[in-house]
Amino acid sequence: MDALSRTFQALGDPTRRAILARLMSGEASVGELAEPFAMTLPAVSKHLKVLERAGLISRGRDAQFRPARLAPQGLRSVDAWIETYRRLWSEQLDRLEDYLLELQGEGTADPGGGGSERGT
Repeated sequence: MDALSRTFQALGDPTRRAILARLMSGEASVGELAEPFAMTLPAVSKHLKVLERAGLISRGRDAQFRPARLAPQGLRSVDAWIETYRRLWSEQLDRLEDYLLELQGEGTADPGGGGSERGT
């Protein structure tokens, strides 16, 4: 599995996204990360391993304490992939806007060329 696929697979789970959101405020232990979830510590550890393999978090080691911290550089490949499509969509929307403005301009022109005079 390539790095981009691992990242999307890791982000595909709502629990892992919640863990990432929590880590935005600073490093945390497995126990701290498990608090809002109805799951065991080993289950949270499995989620952390998926996030670590995807390069989205890093884990430290301080005796028995292994704090997890966000590794924002892990999202660079996703950002680059999304940016490619963002540019494409933006260009297409710009062309659509130009076309609609052109149509609006054609619809406001007076087909008779007589200005606003009536009945003459």
